[in-house]
Amino acid sequence: MRKSIHKTIASLSIAFAAAGSCAVHAQTLQEAADAAGVSKIKSVEFSGTGRWYQFGQAPNPESAWPPFDVKSYTGDINYDTASARVQSTRFQVVEPGRFRPAPVEQRNDQFVSGNTAWNESTSGNAATEQPAAVEERVAEIWSTPHGFLKAALANNGTSKPLNDGIEVSFTVGGKYRYVGNVNAKNQVTQISTWIDNPVLGDTLVETKFIDYKDFGGIQFPSQIVRNQGGHPVLDINVATAKANQNIEIKVPQDLAKAPAVNVASEKISEGVFYLTGGTHHSLAIDQTDHITIVEAPLNEERSLAVIAKAKELIPNKPIKYLINTHAHFDHAGGLRTFVDEGASIVTLKANKPYYEKVWATAHSIHPDRLEASKKAPNFVALTDKCLLADEKHPIEIHSIANNGHNDAFVLAYLPNDKVLIEADAYTPLAANAPVPTSLNPYAANLYENVQKLNLNVEKIAALHGPRLVGLTDLQAYIGIPQQVAAK
Repeated sequence: MRKSIHKTIASLSIAFAAAGSCAVHAQTLQEAADAAGVSKIKSVEFSGTGRWYQFGQAPNPESAWPPFDVKSYTGDINYDTASARVQSTRFQVVEPGRFRPAPVEQRNDQFVSGNTAWNESTSGNAATEQPAAVEERVAEIWSTPHGFLKAALANNGTSKPLNDGIEVSFTVGGKYRYVGNVNAKNQVTQISTWIDNPVLGDTLVETKFIDYKDFGGIQFPSQIVRNQGGHPVLDINVATAKANQNIEIKVPQDLAKAPAVNVASEKISEGVFYLTGGTHHSLAIDQTDHITIVEAPLNEERSLAVIAKAKELIPNKPIKYLINTHAHFDHAGGLRTFVDEGASIVTLKANKPYYEKVWATAHSIHPDRLEASKKAPNFVALTDKCLLADEKHPIEIHSIANNGHNDAFVLAYLPNDKVLIEADAYTPLAANAPVPTSLNPYAANLYENVQKLNLNVEKIAALHGPRLVGLTDLQAYIGIPQQVAAK
């Protein structure tokens, strides 16, 4: 009996030993990096064609970012200096059933090096700093196959097995998290990371790499697809890829620094102030026992400056209302700051569920004031029109009907002051600038809405543009002769 037991144990030992000798080799991060040759690859250049999508500019809260056809796309990345350049030529796609201005060729030249991002004009002789773009452009460097593996090794990346390969994760700078999949062929197939956005908060950026090919000695995907904030932002079919090109990207010495936040004021009428001093404007309106602000653009920094200026001009009154023209991110980026301030957000009903949804997400990468206070937003949600009644300055808010720019779009009108306030439908020209030869359908539609609503407009305080203008400027802009307009 005992011999039989010993014999059985001996047989089991042999079986376990045999099984151990056939165990599958555990894939490692270092092996994936070695297979990709990342230690020898200092830079990558790739080019192709496809689609680009304008992040944060959806034509309504439920739709994806609007598409552009990309005629040419070239990405140059220097991993050693953490710098990159992306050159592209693109045309906006006119979606079925939506009118837009005639598509024109857009040429873009965008850079990042370290903590500095900038754009250059097509002539190459002017550079403008883009501080808000740094996070996104840096994330794009490390969201390439070779960049991801380099960053994982440099930041003590860890891995765990998947059915087909490994998942690699690491954190950069204590706040930027990266998670990627590497298949059994040691090819990076997907990378996820998170960056900050004033509207969306911690925003997922997910890049997929499809169908690797040999491009003259470098293994590189033949298609790159990127989603940001839940919708596509890039889809490029790669035509060429090269390693270790001479890519030298230096921050220009004469880089035009983005101006510090500055809010200037122009008195339109008693108690109505045009708040300018940047690319996007607001208005402060002195009502009987409170202040109403029109528009909270860009980000918290801008909104805090607008709040401070409004309280300087109209002291000892709370800000009760913030009127939001539409949900494009450059016009909604500072809304959360006004929620924290205690203002009610006046916007179209279609925007309310969208704001409630996105404002519920975490803002942990760059916490703002609302992230700390956790105040619940209050809305005045209108369908077609709304009146903020007041003895001094009543404010009418009207839906801009059938405008191709945005489906949930409002203008504000001050009947006592005969002032129209609008964004994006019409951007006034500089004084003495030539009138465009082609009709802008957004501006024509705005004028149609003004006429239909029977608004007696004398002044237009556009939320973009260099100056306060009159209705005659809009009429000239859309090609209405003054003798016709006067009838």
